[in-house]
Amino acid sequence: MAESEILPGKIAAQNRRARHDYFIESTVEAGIVLVGTEVKSLRTGQASIAEAFAREMNGELFLVNAHIPEYRQAHR
Repeated sequence: MAESEILPGKIAAQNRRARHDYFIESTVEAGIVLVGTEVKSLRTGQASIAEAFAREMNGELFLVNAHIPEYRQAHR
């Protein structure tokens, strides 16, 4: 399996508090395109989506206020 492939069923980040604080009527599962060191940060569990939300614009969903840090060990 290539390193760029994500394993099915593996969650990179989730906001458990949102399910506690809000009544979730429906969910949408979506992919996100990342290039560069963000991929490694996600794999090491360093993403934060505690303040993030999805916004619809022109028929597309955008993730707003998510934080995916730079992977410091990456070669420049």
